[in-house]
Amino acid sequence: MPRLTSAERERAIGRLEAGDTPEAVAATFQCHISTIYRLLQRFGITGSTADAERSGRPRVTTPRQDRHIFRSHVAHPFRTAAETTRTVMGTHQAPISRQTASRRLRFRGLRNCRPARGPVLTVRHRQARLHWAQGFLNWNNVRWQNVLFSDESRFCIDHADGRVRV
Repeated sequence: MPRLTSAERERAIGRLEAGDTPEAVAATFQCHISTIYRLLQRFGITGSTADAERSGRPRVTTPRQDRHIFRSHVAHPFRTAAETTRTVMGTHQAPISRQTASRRLRFRGLRNCRPARGPVLTVRHRQARLHWAQGFLNWNNVRWQNVLFSDESRFCIDHADGRVRV
C-alpha cells in the first residue's frame, strides 16, 4: 500500500469533515479503510495529520543519492566503495562513509570491489625477481617435468608452435 502524502491526508480529513464515509474516502485514495480510521483517530487526538516522530537515526543519503551510487557503480564495476564515496555527498553536504556506500550497493544486489593489496616491491626486489625468472626462460618440457609444484597450482605453458602443455 502506498503511504498517503501530507496533502492527501489533509484532503482525506476535509472529505471526512464534509460528511463522506471512511469507506468512500479509502476508495478515493486507494488505501485500506483502517488507514483512514487511524488517520481520523490521530487527527482527533493531536489535531494534526502530520506524521509522528520515528525512532532511529535518519538516513545519510536520499533515495536519489542511493540511485547515483548504484548507477556509478554499474558504470564503473571495479571501483571501490571508498572511490564511490568521493563522488557522492550526503544530506546537508556531509560526506558519506565507505560502509554506507557498501550497504547501499549490497541492498541493490551488488558487491563493491576491495582494493588489491600486495607486497610493496622496491626496484631492487623487481630486479631480483626478473633475474630469477630469466634463469628459467630457456627451459624445455623435460626440465619442467622434474619440478614438483607443491602449492598445487595449475600452470599453462604456451609454446610458439601453438601446443599447450598443462
